[in-house]
Amino acid sequence: MNSSFWTQADDNRPDLLCGRPADYLIIKDHFIVLLCSTVVFGGFLKTCLKNFEVIVLTILSLSGFVIGQLAYHFVEVHQIVYPLLRTPSFSLYCYFLPIIIFMAALDVDFYILRNVFWQVLLIGLISFFTALLTTGYVVLKFVGESWDFQSGLLFSMILGITDPLHSVNLLKTMGISKMYTDIIRGESLIFSGITSIIFGLFRSTTVHISMFRELNVVMGLFLDIFGSIICGYWCARIIQFILTDLFSNTLTNVILCFSLVYMTFYIVEVLGMSGIVALVTVGLNLDSLSFKPRMEFIITKFLIMCSSVYHHLIYTFFGIVIGCGEIKYFTFHTVVFIFILFATVNFVRFLTILLVSPIFMRLSYEYNWRWGIIITWSGIKGALSLLLAPDIYNLAEQKVEAPQMFIFYVQAISLLTMGINSYMMTWSARRLGLCTISLPRQMAMENVIQHIQEIIQNTITLLKTEKILTNVNWNLVEEKAKIEYIIPFSPISHDGDEEEEPPTEEVLTEEARLHVAIIQMSSFEKQCNDGILGVDAARILIGATKSYCPIQGKFMSIYDVSTYVKARSWLMKFKNMLTFLQYKKEKAPFIPPGSYKFLIYVYHIVFSEEFEYTGHIITLMYIYPMIIHLWPVARDLNVSTLISLNYYFMFLYVLESALKIIILKRKYFRQHWNTLQFCIIIIGVIDIFCMYFVRLRPDNLVLIQFTVVIGYFRIFRFLPIFKIVIPALINIVDEQIKKRLSLMYGITKGYVKSQEDAKLFVRQISGCESIYQKFYEILDTNKRDAVKELGLIEHECRDVVIALKTKQAIRNVIAKALKNLTFLWSRGIIDKYEGIEMNKVLLTKIKALNNFPMAIPPPTPDKYLNNIIWLENKDALIEFFKERAKLAYFDYGDVICKEGEMPQGIYLIISGMAILHSSPPTFGIQRSLRPDRESKTVYTEYCTSGDVIGELNCLLKREFEYTVICETILQACFISLEDLYEGFDVFWPTLEYKIWLKLALSTAYQYFESSLVDEDLKFQKCVVLNHAYVETLSSYNEMTINNVTMKFVIIVYGSVIDTKTEEPYFAPCIIPKTCEQVQGTSDLSKLLIIRASEPAKNNDSATTMSKG
Repeated sequence: MNSSFWTQADDNRPDLLCGRPADYLIIKDHFIVLLCSTVVFGGFLKTCLKNFEVIVLTILSLSGFVIGQLAYHFVEVHQIVYPLLRTPSFSLYCYFLPIIIFMAALDVDFYILRNVFWQVLLIGLISFFTALLTTGYVVLKFVGESWDFQSGLLFSMILGITDPLHSVNLLKTMGISKMYTDIIRGESLIFSGITSIIFGLFRSTTVHISMFRELNVVMGLFLDIFGSIICGYWCARIIQFILTDLFSNTLTNVILCFSLVYMTFYIVEVLGMSGIVALVTVGLNLDSLSFKPRMEFIITKFLIMCSSVYHHLIYTFFGIVIGCGEIKYFTFHTVVFIFILFATVNFVRFLTILLVSPIFMRLSYEYNWRWGIIITWSGIKGALSLLLAPDIYNLAEQKVEAPQMFIFYVQAISLLTMGINSYMMTWSARRLGLCTISLPRQMAMENVIQHIQEIIQNTITLLKTEKILTNVNWNLVEEKAKIEYIIPFSPISHDGDEEEEPPTEEVLTEEARLHVAIIQMSSFEKQCNDGILGVDAARILIGATKSYCPIQGKFMSIYDVSTYVKARSWLMKFKNMLTFLQYKKEKAPFIPPGSYKFLIYVYHIVFSEEFEYTGHIITLMYIYPMIIHLWPVARDLNVSTLISLNYYFMFLYVLESALKIIILKRKYFRQHWNTLQFCIIIIGVIDIFCMYFVRLRPDNLVLIQFTVVIGYFRIFRFLPIFKIVIPALINIVDEQIKKRLSLMYGITKGYVKSQEDAKLFVRQISGCESIYQKFYEILDTNKRDAVKELGLIEHECRDVVIALKTKQAIRNVIAKALKNLTFLWSRGIIDKYEGIEMNKVLLTKIKALNNFPMAIPPPTPDKYLNNIIWLENKDALIEFFKERAKLAYFDYGDVICKEGEMPQGIYLIISGMAILHSSPPTFGIQRSLRPDRESKTVYTEYCTSGDVIGELNCLLKREFEYTVICETILQACFISLEDLYEGFDVFWPTLEYKIWLKLALSTAYQYFESSLVDEDLKFQKCVVLNHAYVETLSSYNEMTINNVTMKFVIIVYGSVIDTKTEEPYFAPCIIPKTCEQVQGTSDLSKLLIIRASEPAKNNDSATTMSKG
């Protein structure tokens, strides 16, 4: 409904908004100089006044006013600014607004806004009508003599718009929940959308409100809202498709994003809809996952730069427009009216927040009167109001003498709210104690600082070993590298001299819970960027996390995610319905020899494919007669022909069913489609008799009406044709089910990884030990439930899971190749052109994974031996155990091994899932000697395809410390204890050592992943390069630790003591750097030693290992 931005109606708009027309030759080249000078001057001011945006905009506005006054008095200056004065106001609106609106919408979290959409819509409507009524009353009260009602109405709408960028910039630095900032920004966008739609209606409808027609208004609103939303959604999908292309470069993405925003706005406006609503929809549907990794930061920075330049130009240009008017209209009344408007705008904001406070309190327990005061001061007006201000004069019923005053009032209120409201917001937050960082955040910051300090100290210690740095003043290095960061606290309490009470455990728990959710969302995004998690799966997980965040005390479980996704439920029901309706060809009955030739002939006819196809052809041929029957005019002209054709087709239907009944007899009615066909024949016979009786009694109206209704039932004759389509539909549904299962498997796998990541950092954000223990148990339980779901999905459709794992493995291999290519490229081993070509080849392979098959048949059981990591895919080892391995089958509830029993061998799970229950592992230490000997915690894990059971027990020939029970039907590859030890003898000593190395690495990663995050401890690398190795200590044997060559020494089995301090260390444990020599105290102790990097390799001769 908006008029096009290039076709403004000249009769509704004067040539110039203000100023005098040109009476000289216009030269437009000078305006470019003004434009560039404004950009440069604004950039210089922003550089000098980084944190004072309002001062920058005020200086630019005053500069523009001075330029305007010079243009009013001097022709030379007027010649420069004249192109600006001739520019239609709607054109300025279309030049500057799209980027500003898109930036605001892009920063809003779609998932949070979706959860509180109706509340935000209600807040937006309350804000709109409150501003319209209150501000409109004040405006008409004070300037009603010079302004008409329509001007006052439009002016009050414009002053009610909250700037979506400046209003929340300060709130984000105060620690306020993002939900509040998104609600404020969402309310601002809704207000802006409503105002733009109303202004569009005014532009498209001739001057007067009374001339609105109801139908035009309703259709216009429908197009502006729903049409714009649909266009915006599809434009967002197109932008997302372009920006996620692997082959697009940074420059191309930036240019495309910038241009597509404008193209979306202009196309929607040309189609007669609201470009603002469309851009809001585009911004909401794009998130960090819509861009390539690290691309969002670059594009966002570019858009922020453009937005900043646009603000400088807007305030300067409108300052020029105001200056080109006459000064006589600036009186004392003008100043008074500005302050009245400022007070009114803030009162309206206060009244709005007061009315919507119950909604805020319902949304979050954190909201209180203090946050209400802060949010009240956030009603800052900005560029959106300013860009719409010139339209007040253009759309007014009565033209005023000073149109520039509309712009002046809006610009003055904008600058006042930016300055005063921003200051009051910051001052109130400090005064009310809302700038204090919560205890979990303080703990996280302290731990981060401590961790960085440890890294710096380790780096300094490592650099001291370099010969080239022997003359460095290390005391000065340590002094300058020391981090001194004071975490800000709020020194002002709420009750004067009284100290603020420490937060309760409930508050600390809730804040830590929200921090855990942030860690999980960061994990999802990182997995997606690394290619581990699909974009759809990551987006669903992030959306589900944000959906459950506002629920106090709620930890999202995998079952909550399944509910959020609603995976495959309706698809399975639809497939079951299709399977029930699927046509199953009847089995041919036995025809004894010597039967009638007629039966044998009918038998061959009925069970031939030609018979089936003939029935379908007959059904399709009846389409044309049915069309004639449903068309009244054609039916009246062909009554006798239709009756004859009906007899003919009914004869064919009866013949087909009769032949089937002769052969199948009672079995005929066991097939649903045969029953349907028989019912169609019965209805057809009734139809024929009714038509016959109508001929006999043509005056019976009831009989005629009944015959007409029965005639429409002939359409049921086409139902049997759908049995041809059902197999194709089943195949389509199967594909969709596989996609949903694949998606659910990826979601569950990503959820498991996020739980592991959260467990690593939960101690750093917990306020006390009790919260840490509670959180750790919850995260561990959620992880076990998710692993169980993984096993069930894998058991349900192994082929889909195998395809997904294979696809992930291919992606990981190519990603590793890309990383190595980048390294070789950066070292100059290959030149730039070769690197680009090789990079394209690898990216092409990654892109080809989009067409990877959804399902891969599972391998044969003997192929699963390749999954045993310590066999290293060596043919000799695999062939040796393949000859001796046996297949074992277990039913649901069967016990594979029981705690306290001696091992019979190891089990490699091929398919199915088992649950493992155990008490705390002893690691070869008597429970009476362990520090946690009182612990009675029962550990639970789930074992799925590829897991190995019984390795450690077979190595030690000791009883099982756990019980494994089948959760599903399970198939496993069994290698007996005798065959395993025979392998040890044949492949001595490497095989037994490799099993210990594999167990040591898994134990180290399980308990110390956060400490080993920077170590590349892949099994193959440790075997080939000896990056990590296992040392064995018997009782009373000693080992010297060299901290130069050994980066970590981890005891993974048994126990040792420090020979110097006699301090005991029980597995699993990282031996501290202060320990120089250890002695074994168990019958068998295993230590995993991780070598130091390059400097240590040059000092191999210094490594001393002694055993007594």
